[in-house]
Amino acid sequence: MTTPAFPSRLPDVGTTIFTVMSALAAEHQAVNLGQGFPDFACAPALVDAVTQAMREGHNQYPPMAGIPALRQAVADKTAALYGRSYDAEHEITITAGATQAILTAVLCCVQPGDEVIVLDPCYDSYVPNIELAGGRVVRVPLTPGTFRPDFARIAAAITPRTRLIIVNSPHNPSATVWSDAEMRQLEALLAPTDVLLISDEVYEHMVYDGAPHCSAARYPGLAERAFIVSSFGKTFHVTGWKVGTVAAPAALTVEFRKVHQFNVFTVNTPMQHGLARYLADPTPYLQLPAFYQAKRDLFRQGLEGSRLRLLPSQGSYFQCVDISAVSDLGEADFCQWLTREVGVAAIPLSAFYGDGFDQRVVRFCYAKKDETLRAAIERLRRL
Repeated sequence: MTTPAFPSRLPDVGTTIFTVMSALAAEHQAVNLGQGFPDFACAPALVDAVTQAMREGHNQYPPMAGIPALRQAVADKTAALYGRSYDAEHEITITAGATQAILTAVLCCVQPGDEVIVLDPCYDSYVPNIELAGGRVVRVPLTPGTFRPDFARIAAAITPRTRLIIVNSPHNPSATVWSDAEMRQLEALLAPTDVLLISDEVYEHMVYDGAPHCSAARYPGLAERAFIVSSFGKTFHVTGWKVGTVAAPAALTVEFRKVHQFNVFTVNTPMQHGLARYLADPTPYLQLPAFYQAKRDLFRQGLEGSRLRLLPSQGSYFQCVDISAVSDLGEADFCQWLTREVGVAAIPLSAFYGDGFDQRVVRFCYAKKDETLRAAIERLRRL
């Protein structure tokens, strides 16, 4: 018997670079600073809150949009931090992680033939999401070297067919953070258009050196057209729980939930209850910038004086480095060599570009135990 063949919906998609590098790191017992996840535990109080929810019987389907207590906690946090009041009932949705949130936002508003602007380098789920919706991807590069938005190029890319633009700050992979001036420039650029916005803010609580996170929620002209995405997994060191949020005006949320109810329906019940209880104390997420800045500084100070040139790390939990003084290899080959021969795994920035643009820069993740970072530093200083 023969398995029937059919055309692939994503013919250009293979195994992600994150899976490849993590497997290579395991094979060579390398320190894995490639894939972006912590190697330390979450707060015991959060586990206790979820356990308590299970024991209290919160184990059946929750409401499709998320339990009211968690949606209200998200609305309260957003109002306190960013000054915009979202209606928890009609404008906050709990999702199965930020990746599902972004896919659902794309599917609910992009029609076949619509254009969607992404800013390269970008997180690897954006483009397949657009393609699954039948949209046309329009890639606009961030400025090489600094990774700042080029508004002249963004403006030139907007056409009557542009339905949506996706922005990400703090940015994965470059660790840059959009400024207030840049957010206002985006607001002014989109004002005369009907272009919608997905603002990927999963690293919202990882902005350093006293700088604020400039959420799209702060800017009325952006908030009124935006799906604002965040992630409890990133914030509370539980990436495997896959629980995220979307804040959007009621009219957008109606369409978002139409898709949400049929591609995931709802999200893990006891974790929602546990997260709602844990959010009653804002201290954990308010202290997160200092927590990760200490890890960033440990990693950067350890590599000072090495031949790896450190690029700024303003936010997220990533550190990009220029490898030009270390090797003549391209980024992908360098990462393979580094894992096999030096024992540290990294990710090539070229993997985040549609055309594989190679600027001799690789990305490390410092969301690791201090001893993990020190072990990596010891090996990298030998370069």
